[in-house]
Amino acid sequence: MTATDARDLVAILLMLAGAAFILVAALGLLRMPDLPMRLHATSKAGTLGAGLILAGVAVFHWELGVTTRGLVTVLFLILTGPVAAHLIARSGYFALRVKLWEGTGVNELAQNHARQAKGREAGPGDGSPRVT
Repeated sequence: MTATDARDLVAILLMLAGAAFILVAALGLLRMPDLPMRLHATSKAGTLGAGLILAGVAVFHWELGVTTRGLVTVLFLILTGPVAAHLIARSGYFALRVKLWEGTGVNELAQNHARQAKGREAGPGDGSPRVT
């Protein structure tokens, strides 16, 4: 087995693992009961799957330009994917009033929001200072 064959084998394994994680993300999207759980499953597994596929592409091509672009893209996905999923879930909870799964035991977001709303006696936009 030459170095090229070993590198190709590693690239194939990375890409297959990435495809498996993306499959898990798709199954999580179908199987999870509510929006925050679906976003959690797809953002974590999808980010890892895409990162592994890009790592496999970088190993397969083994050129500085391709490897650099792959690593920068993986870094971008790691930094932005979970944050975007969090913001989408939060805006869905507050703006769209999506229902949480009935099996949700603790809803910390509602508890914190209710505590902050109690601290503000006057409505928003009336010029009163916000109590935090």
